Amino acid sequence: MKTDKVWFVTGASKGMGLSLVKKLIGEGYRVAATSRESQRLTDAVGHAEGTQFLPLEVDLTSAESIHQAFERTVAHFGKVDVLVNNAGYGIGGAVEEINQEEIKDSFDINVMAVIKTMQSAMPYFRQQQSGNIINISSIAGFAPGIGWAMYAATKYAVTGLSEVMAEDVKEFGVKVTVVAPGAFRTEFLEDSSLVFAKKKIEGYSAIRASHEKYAAMNGTQIGNPEILAQVLIDLVGNPNPPVRLYLGSDAYSRATEKIHLLAEELESNKQISYSTDFN
Repeated sequence: MKTDKVWFVTGASKGMGLSLVKKLIGEGYRVAATSRESQRLTDAVGHAEGTQFLPLEVDLTSAESIHQAFERTVAHFGKVDVLVNNAGYGIGGAVEEINQEEIKDSFDINVMAVIKTMQSAMPYFRQQQSGNIINISSIAGFAPGIGWAMYAATKYAVTGLSEVMAEDVKEFGVKVTVVAPGAFRTEFLEDSSLVFAKKKIEGYSAIRASHEKYAAMNGTQIGNPEILAQVLIDLVGNPNPPVRLYLGSDAYSRATEKIHLLAEELESNKQISYSTDFN
């Protein structure tokens, strides 16, 4: 029975995470979900039986807090089968504008939390010789846009981490998919999910224009988070899920353009690439 699986979802009080948790509960799955404030999560999800839903107040910058959340999940439900790393936020600005604290904070949530949750999940997955890990990256982790260099850096990290992780844990029956969504109609483009460098340097007109373009897109994004939630559920039911999955026609188009660009650059510089070998 597919609904026997227990899901662990981070960043579940809004956006894609909330859509996923609600759909999982509606379909009869058992779900442990994290947020910085458990009451906010409970209010967002609405009425759900304790036998089916476990709201967890977790500090994703703390390995101990994450470890305890997995212990509570297994104590409550008896096991854990699926980890979805959804928590994250956007950070915009020129590289020279973003200070060290802003950089560290973004990597702590967007990258280090992904590593820490996988480190906590893997002992359970290895023991049962099964499990699914779904890491939410972004199209920015493959084909980034101007003005989002630091965000792209975090999402490239998640993509690369996931690609190798998929190979590393294959022998334990654990499957890893990194999802690269385009623009989905969630709160992602609102102030609560975006951070901009406090420092502003005059002259970065292209970056400011890019940020204005994304702000104007809020509420009109092409991606449907309800459909995305179902895609994630279907992924876990797939015996051979893809390692990389681009979601949204915009993500597909941007990835296609990037692949063509990479192929052209690779071939045009082939002679230089070969020239560095020993004869």
